[in-house]
Amino acid sequence: MRSKHTFRLPPQLADQLAEYAIRKRVTQALVVETALSSFLSPDGAERLEAALGRRLDRLSRQADRIEHQGEIANETLALFIRFWLTATPPLPDTAQPAAQAKGRERYDGFIAALGRRLADGRGLAAELAGDTRLDLTGGLARDDD
Repeated sequence: MRSKHTFRLPPQLADQLAEYAIRKRVTQALVVETALSSFLSPDGAERLEAALGRRLDRLSRQADRIEHQGEIANETLALFIRFWLTATPPLPDTAQPAAQAKGRERYDGFIAALGRRLADGRGLAAELAGDTRLDLTGGLARDDD
């Protein structure tokens, strides 16, 4: 058996209740009953805490993946710069203009290739995961070995 209650709401809250009930196509009494049940439920706080915990866990895993991908990018760039500085001999002054022109051409090619890779959606981390595997000694071995 249901008991009848009469109470007054501020005009703004009454308008919100009416609009919500219309939007959801339910009675205002059902909205109030559901809200009161949720508010007075002893496990409501526990459900909210569990939901927040799951969301925080998911965000933490996403942050870990982003951090890992950033580390890969930093190490890749550092290794390339070290290799380039070690392997590239200085050019004589007479060869500088030709080298700069070739450098601009290569840079344009690099930007085009980068654009294709980004549009493709396949990043370096996925490529590394597919190209290498961990051998039994703990070192990396190429798949085509």
